[in-house]
Amino acid sequence: MSTPMSANSFLAALVAEGLDVVQVGDWRDHNRNSKGPWGPVNGVMIHHTVTKGAARTVDICRKGYDGLPGPLCHGVITKDGRVHLVGYGRANHAGLGDDDVLRAVIDEKALPADNEANTDGNRHFYGFECENLGNGDDPWPAVQLEAIERAAAAVCRHHGWNERSVIGHLEWQPGKVDPRGFTMASMRSRIGGRLSSKKPAGQLPPPKRPVIDLSELVKAARTNPQMKGTPCTYAGVRTYEAALVDEGLLAKVRLDGHFGTDTKDATSAWQERLGYRGRKPGQPADGIPGRDSLTRLGNKHGFSVTS
Repeated sequence: MSTPMSANSFLAALVAEGLDVVQVGDWRDHNRNSKGPWGPVNGVMIHHTVTKGAARTVDICRKGYDGLPGPLCHGVITKDGRVHLVGYGRANHAGLGDDDVLRAVIDEKALPADNEANTDGNRHFYGFECENLGNGDDPWPAVQLEAIERAAAAVCRHHGWNERSVIGHLEWQPGKVDPRGFTMASMRSRIGGRLSSKKPAGQLPPPKRPVIDLSELVKAARTNPQMKGTPCTYAGVRTYEAALVDEGLLAKVRLDGHFGTDTKDATSAWQERLGYRGRKPGQPADGIPGRDSLTRLGNKHGFSVTS
């Protein structure tokens, strides 16, 4: 049982554990403290988000949605291993859970089955939401699993807790299934191994940034996939389209590397969002990627631009 660490101490603990931390907006002061107490804190809770795309996932966890205002956690761990801080203090992540489970966490003992929902978990747990569809098929990249391990260990190390202070949402609230795709027993084993070291390990390797060749992307954009013959295909189109999906401008990523009319329309919308317009008054942006619009999209979504 501990007093919550300060926001600055929380950030410092994550960084000291070697994590790549992204600070989102006013995260230090974004909380639900007006709705109830924050602390004493007793452990760390892990969730999956049932979302796809880093930008969309972070945005939802920060703002929440109808019926459940944000923040929905303290940190969002995306598939690239980054930890995005979206709030600090009381957060809408744990809900009501089992008081017997809380007592086991406090005593750092084996967890009983969760069969009641009678205790306010938002008060007692740090929460990390992890980007994953939660369908059992969506993969958990190794770098993301290591980031979960490091983030939980960072909090435990600060408070002097062991790995039994880390639980999944499915172990707290009846009916919950998250996180799905790995077991909390395996994650606690990893955390325990990390905590056995007196000092945090070195930094995670920086995530590899995909590289998009502008000339190849423009070539793909200028090839009409409706024409006869074999249209230009370029693998970088899929990386580009994934960023447009994250921006809410494109419904899905095409799998063939073609730059279709829907991608061109989404590109036009992105260009207009940046202030670009067509050559004639009232004409939309042309939908052919330019260096500025592509670079700004890459800076936001983790890819680099060449040529």
